[in-house]
Amino acid sequence: MIRSLVLAALLGAAALAARADGLDPVCGMGQARDMGCDAIRARAIADVTATPWRSMGRVNFAGVSVRLHCTGTLVGERLVLTAAHCLYNGRENAWMPASAIRFALGYQRGEAAAVSTVRRYVLDPAQNPLGRYNNSDRTADWALLVLDQPLGRSAGILSVRVNDSGGPTRLAGYAGLREHVLSIAEDCAAPDPAQAPLFLLDCPAMTGDSGAPILAEIEGETVVTGLLSAVTVENGQVRSLAISASAFAAAVQRETQTD
Repeated sequence: MIRSLVLAALLGAAALAARADGLDPVCGMGQARDMGCDAIRARAIADVTATPWRSMGRVNFAGVSVRLHCTGTLVGERLVLTAAHCLYNGRENAWMPASAIRFALGYQRGEAAAVSTVRRYVLDPAQNPLGRYNNSDRTADWALLVLDQPLGRSAGILSVRVNDSGGPTRLAGYAGLREHVLSIAEDCAAPDPAQAPLFLLDCPAMTGDSGAPILAEIEGETVVTGLLSAVTVENGQVRSLAISASAFAAAVQRETQTD
């Protein structure tokens, strides 16, 4: 059910007129940004010098045919969590070379605390790095960037944990409408355990937020319990589709030990 909703959002969002809490599908997909984007504009700007926001940044790629950005989070000294679809060049039907990707830590209004090139990246086994992006398995829309520089040593890293308690969540990302600031979507509501490993949340999000961490407070610590994959429409309302940390926690642990 969730997969069909996402596909509908990706293919036909512009044709829908539903609004929910100041965000409509057109804005959610990054089009006609002067319409229905009140919820994006209302998001508070994060202090990128403070915890946990100082562990986040922009994932940037610029090529001959495409220029884009997504959101990433340090989950290891050299490890950045983001969305897999951000690394795929749809115009050329090919995965982006790691050497062309940059992670701008603490990016805000044109400046970054630090920038690192990417040594390599890790994809879900369901993704073929030599083939096309697998859009049929939404739980495979995650990626880990292995940086050349250990930025997490100074900025700090966020732990990855499964949100077993089902407590409230929030996210922070570089929404396309406000691409030069990290902004926070509060009150994303609690995920429904019955939907795992995919969750529908109430966060207002749009293009550029892809890869944004889903954050929760567990035992007094802000941790990553998932990541934003897409914007979808359910019963006429715009919602965010998130992947549970259960889909990538083992890979994070493995790459952390390898590094």
